[in-house]
Amino acid sequence: MLWIISEQTRSPQVTMPEPHWKMRKSFSRSTLRGQKGFSEIDLKLEMVSQDALRRTLFPLGGLTKDFVKKIAAENRLHHVLQKKESMGICFVGKRNFENFILQYLQPRPGKFISIEDNRVLGTHKGWFLYTLGQRARIGGLREPWYVVEKDGTKGDVFVAPRTDHPALYRDLLRTSRVHWIAEEPPAALVRDKMMECHFRFRHQMALVPCVLTLNQDGTVWVTAVKAVRALAPGQFAVFYKGDECLGSGKILRLGPSAYILQKGKSKSSVSTEGPGEGPSEGPSEGPGSGPGLGPTL
Repeated sequence: MLWIISEQTRSPQVTMPEPHWKMRKSFSRSTLRGQKGFSEIDLKLEMVSQDALRRTLFPLGGLTKDFVKKIAAENRLHHVLQKKESMGICFVGKRNFENFILQYLQPRPGKFISIEDNRVLGTHKGWFLYTLGQRARIGGLREPWYVVEKDGTKGDVFVAPRTDHPALYRDLLRTSRVHWIAEEPPAALVRDKMMECHFRFRHQMALVPCVLTLNQDGTVWVTAVKAVRALAPGQFAVFYKGDECLGSGKILRLGPSAYILQKGKSKSSVSTEGPGEGPSEGPSEGPGSGPGLGPTL
């Protein structure tokens, strides 16, 4: 959140002892990853231009949220302490998310379909109301089901019966052209076309070790060392090297889920098809190989 204060703005006078911290200005060509207990501002700054970042002020410096609240308490700024933190979409507020979206988009009824056996479990008002990984509340079913895939053409939402179902886990994705905070890709990535680093795509999630593969068009493949739950197109993958936030790219495509890969291996192990034939499930897509997700996209 940014605070803009004009000369006409009147605010309470706050008296404080001489602080042991100073307002920070970013002169560097990158941003630093938030430390434990800090607001993860890197997830907000990873798309800021270098020209703007050079002129950016961080008035709270390295202060934690708890320390800021302590300052507010010492100065009797109770309205600050009592304000609840926003955990959802700030402009939606307490309104029902589905009702809010349907004020702007026409309903597109579709089916909830089991990813395991293609059974139709129920209906919904629009595939765009759901995101990968969230619980799908299906009328008449007591056990929880979770969204694992969406078909925007047919309007179907595929679901799985467990929050840790392998259909929710993937280890490969491709981004749009990456916005590098330092304006250029890291030298090691340019030189070797591959680089080990970390990434995240949600606020406060643990950093995930990965390998980046740089494509000629500036996009990257991201191969996670371990499969990650609920990757979704449209989210931003933010990259880190040590404490430095390198930049980000929008997730455009996903590799096959662990469930599809397991299913393909299972079919391969019992297949009696002749040479040159094989199961259609479980494609070995990845950097440099495979249809659909290959580097030519």
